[in-house]
Parts: sequence; C-alpha cells; structure tokens
Amino acid sequence: MKKLLFFLILFSSVTFGQFKFGAAKGLFMGIAVGPRFPIGVFADAQNIGIGAEVIFSYSDNEFLPVFLYTMIGYQHYPGRQDFYKRSDYASFSSNVFMIAPGVRYYFKPILENVVLLMPIIDIGAEYALFENWHQFKIDSGKQNFVEDINKFGFHIGAGFSMFILDVVTYYNYLPKNQYLSFNLRANIPIFVKMQ
Repeated sequence: MKKLLFFLILFSSVTFGQFKFGAAKGLFMGIAVGPRFPIGVFADAQNIGIGAEVIFSYSDNEFLPVFLYTMIGYQHYPGRQDFYKRSDYASFSSNVFMIAPGVRYYFKPILENVVLLMPIIDIGAEYALFENWHQFKIDSGKQNFVEDINKFGFHIGAGFSMFILDVVTYYNYLPKNQYLSFNLRANIPIFVKMQ
C-alpha cells in the first residue's frame, strides 16, 4: 500500500509538471478534514466516520476555471451500538484508503468586495480499499478476522471557495458503501508560473 501511494504521488507530480498548455500554470496542495455520513446499507452497521485528505490540483490559463486534481485520503468508521445489540458482533470498524482523480470547476464569484466567494462543483472517479475489522462476542463461537475489499465508484461535490479555503459537500458512490462527506479544505500554492 505504501508503494502504491508513493507511485501515485510521484505520477501526479510528474504528470502535472509536464503540461505545456499555456503561459500561466499552477500546482496546489490542499488539506481537507471533515465528517463522513454513511447512507443506505452502509449505515446499517457503521456510525458517522471521520476523514482526512491531501489533494494535488493543477490548472493552466488555457482551461481556467477548470482544475484537475487527485485526492488521496483516509477514513475511519466505527460500528453502530444498535448493530452490536442485534448481531453477534462485539466490534466492527472500517478503515478506508482512497484515491480519487477528478475535475473541479470554479464559477464566477458571487462576492468580491469583502471576501472572494465562488461556487464550485467537482466530479471524479474513486478507488477505495476497505479494511474491515470483524470482532465477535465470546459466546458466538465465531473467529475474529480482518477483511480487505477493493471498490470502485465516483463522487460529485458542490460548495463554496474563497480560493485559499473551501467548504464542499460530496455524494460518494461505492457499491454498498455510499456516504456523504463534508470537507473543510485549505489550499496551498506549491508552484505557480507566469510568463
């Protein structure tokens, strides 16, 4: 897993750095945190989770206000107490490692005088590796185990940006693991070139 993350970060950096479209270009890094709300079948056994992400974004004056990005994230979901009461489980939790490339679009600012405030939308693909910990009650006679599951899906998000600080709500679809996520994201310029 560590090797995979290393190569993805390296690939993103090299790929974004090779674009030759326009005279002005920029590479940005964002750090986001926020709650994750399971919905549907996912909410039957899992409680509200927490997530953190690192995002690398690239744009160029040839296709502004569109940004290309890659998100790398971690999420943790504890089990629900009522699920333990109606099952043989003593504990059930999920750790999720995700990678999500996508495209973000910045609309014209709705506020410019006091603070810059722009509506944003984004959409992207999503790969997630779930590490599920199954721990059963002693009298159940079942063995505890760890389960790794790979899933592919997509996400759609909308929110507001002050460019340095974003607030975005996402709907994330993964088979049997749909969830809503709310992100507070800080963006930091890594490389900006103007010619």
